[in-house]
Amino acid sequence: MSVMVRSIGMRALRAGIVAAALLAVAPVVISQPPALAALGDNDYPTAARADYVFACMASNGQTSEALERCACSIDVIASIMPYDRYVQAETVLRMRLVGGEKSALFRGGQEVTAMVDELRRAQAEGEVRCF
Repeated sequence: MSVMVRSIGMRALRAGIVAAALLAVAPVVISQPPALAALGDNDYPTAARADYVFACMASNGQTSEALERCACSIDVIASIMPYDRYVQAETVLRMRLVGGEKSALFRGGQEVTAMVDELRRAQAEGEVRCF
């Protein structure tokens, strides 16, 4: 039984590594649809948008109305800040949830605070426009 569990664990690990590699390459391979190009500089990968929408819907209800509003919100955020700054700010916010002294770097400092403030302003604008 333990051999089977290890085998399943190794397959899951390999699948995770392959998925991570594909996600790393996907933004380079996938071109931007014309409908999204009309939104301006829109470099947010679909997976990042979907992740945001799923989390937003978990907070606002699993309805079609919530789907529309959450999709609108990430579109607003994407129109305000480039994807690389969004990722940096999201990383800071996630690292702030980790305890210990290693996460202290993400709790203070003007540059780190400015990144988070920019994301929070973009999120607030998305809420104003979409909710």
